[in-house]
Amino acid sequence: MSNLIVLGAQWGDEGKGKIVDLFSERFDAVARYQGGHNAGHTVYIGDQKFILKLIPSGVLRPNVLAVIGNGVVVDPAALIEEMEGLEAAGIPVRSQLKISNRAHVIFPFHRTIEKISEGRENRIPIGTTSRGIGPCYEDKIARRGIRIADLVDVDFRELYCALAEDKQLIANAFQIADRVDFQEILEQYQRFAEQIRPLACDTSHLLNSMIREGKSILFEGAQGTMLDIDFGTYPFVTSSSAAAGGACTGTGVPPTKIDGIIGVSKAYITRVGAGAFPSEDLTEMGEHIRRVGNEYGSVTGRPRRCGWFDVPLLRYTAEVNGFDSLIITKLD
Repeated sequence: MSNLIVLGAQWGDEGKGKIVDLFSERFDAVARYQGGHNAGHTVYIGDQKFILKLIPSGVLRPNVLAVIGNGVVVDPAALIEEMEGLEAAGIPVRSQLKISNRAHVIFPFHRTIEKISEGRENRIPIGTTSRGIGPCYEDKIARRGIRIADLVDVDFRELYCALAEDKQLIANAFQIADRVDFQEILEQYQRFAEQIRPLACDTSHLLNSMIREGKSILFEGAQGTMLDIDFGTYPFVTSSSAAAGGACTGTGVPPTKIDGIIGVSKAYITRVGAGAFPSEDLTEMGEHIRRVGNEYGSVTGRPRRCGWFDVPLLRYTAEVNGFDSLIITKLD
């Protein structure tokens, strides 16, 4: 089986989770390469419904390795909560999950800062999920972020205190210092580290080693191309590379090892949050599509904006990603 990328061809919510689940039993590993726990992939196993926000959909298949790549930002609290939910459903997640030691860590102060920033006067709101993902990527790009390798290291306290000192200045400027307990966060994350340490490794080496052994990898995208930080409707985009190129930078697997790219599109289009939407239907028909299609965010529950299938948009995302195939969902 080849190494394939499956990603969204629109603004996300195209049904990628279902497609990845259908394909994953034919692969040895499924790898997430960008984003965080701001997007949910809904998968049904029999009558049982799973909403996976961070862990790759392949974890629901026995003997399929689930890999969180270096391009993902990880909220340890959300990760552990998701793991415990899967374990309660009988999924042996800890034996199937690996997390890149290069993935960056989301802290509670990232969420607090994002909420304050999004709600500022005279600022056009992006419509984020306020889960701290953008501020975490900001720290990554500014080279002051904390990675999983740091979280599980003996010197974590020292690294954390340096970052906390920086965030204390921001908290003071926003007059929210009373809402952030940096010492409590430190103690909480030291406990999280104990659970995450056995799962952390060099996933780039792991995936490339599997490919050398003739094993197959399915790369699972989050959000959609039109939310890509570079090729989406900037500034109303996510903070990571959701297009096909992100699969390589977000896992450390070179482009020469990718054998195919599959785009997933709805028969119509939806979008959550602010930003351009040329084919949006603001009439009763748009409301009808939302009701019949149950178009509400799987993570936030927010109603999705609905509109008509956009051929020029799909032509653009096909060009940016180099789709070999296109899967269209919700034709019924």
